[in-house]
Amino acid sequence: MKKFLTGITTAAMLMGSAAYAETTLKLVEVITSPERTKVLQGIVDGYEAANPDVTVEIISLPWGQAFEKLATMVAGGDIPDVVEMPDTWQALYAGSGQLASLTDHVADWEHGATLTEKTVAMGSQAGDLYMIPYGFYLRAMFYNKALLAEAGVEPPETMADFMAASAAVSELDGKSGYCLRGGPGGTNGWVMMAAAMNGTNDFFTEDGKSRMNEPGSVEGIQFMLDLYQKGYAPKDAVSWGFNEIVAGFYSGTCAFLDQDPDALIAISERMPAEDFAVIPMPVGPSGKAFPTIGFAGWSIFKATEHEDKAFDLVAALSAPEANGTWAKRVGVIPVHKGADQDPYFQKEQFEGWFKELNGAQYEPTTMPTYLEKWGYFASTVVLETSQEALLGQRSAQDLADEWAEFLTDEHAKWQAKQ
Repeated sequence: MKKFLTGITTAAMLMGSAAYAETTLKLVEVITSPERTKVLQGIVDGYEAANPDVTVEIISLPWGQAFEKLATMVAGGDIPDVVEMPDTWQALYAGSGQLASLTDHVADWEHGATLTEKTVAMGSQAGDLYMIPYGFYLRAMFYNKALLAEAGVEPPETMADFMAASAAVSELDGKSGYCLRGGPGGTNGWVMMAAAMNGTNDFFTEDGKSRMNEPGSVEGIQFMLDLYQKGYAPKDAVSWGFNEIVAGFYSGTCAFLDQDPDALIAISERMPAEDFAVIPMPVGPSGKAFPTIGFAGWSIFKATEHEDKAFDLVAALSAPEANGTWAKRVGVIPVHKGADQDPYFQKEQFEGWFKELNGAQYEPTTMPTYLEKWGYFASTVVLETSQEALLGQRSAQDLADEWAEFLTDEHAKWQAKQ
């Protein structure tokens, strides 16, 4: 009886200990789709199997409202442990002291030394290493081979070619030239067109003034407005986000789509490889193009009560094998040294992006994410004002002047802190 009671007591103690050791980590993803959430869940399942004392709760925020929803969660005290952090939000949360530094964690991590220099540099744009990027997005131009052939045009090399080809395709019954992203996430398109026509991707002059309202930039903004207002993009594209523009392309509604490798996932599932190709972004009058390069990654909120376990989760998500799986399924360039030798990334469909990375006429553009309010600018200001302009309520000059004033003020605030 004594042994029996001792056994019960020991079991009860062990059960109580297990319950006490149980940790729940809240992980928020903000660039969501059913496919990528499934991939994320698979990696998390592997982490939980290796860490039975930890449960991970995944919260998926739809991208169109993610900026506001995450801000509301944080302001209300419902702060996640780990968050998928877009580059455009990094300065906001790091600048307000809300992110944990990962520098020491990465220094002690077995895979820390295999992160590429660009990965560490991008993750440190806000000063310290506040995120581990999970991959890079670089814009290039998808085109529908059949639609171009039917319209009698060649893949465009210049901005003038692009406008002409878009016009020609739009003459076809029920077809449009360009899958314009007028809704959430459309900032990259406006920036690329402005830079291409202005001949530079410098956001500011030496004295800190935004170049967004220089004549060339205004011409690039007008170029985008013309594509829509002349009928070379679908009418409802004024509100299109990522899913809509990708669907517009693979459905054959429009012939051109500028996007990152992540768009390959949905397109490859619905279009035979021989029906489309990817070319570099068209060059402007200067002979150069400035495709945007962006990234997202994993960050830890300083408010977490489980920082070490939170980093263990980030480490599991960022390990070479997991990152390779994520990169292939999500559509990004992976972050560990040697990953580019994977045969998957040497396929023909990646040719456009590698030409941009290697060609002198293509200068990848990094957004000024070090500005504290860049995330607000990109997610809210550009969205609201550009839609007004697309609908004819604002001129290109109005748009450029408002954007330039906002960015100049933000740059001045940033400079004052240096």
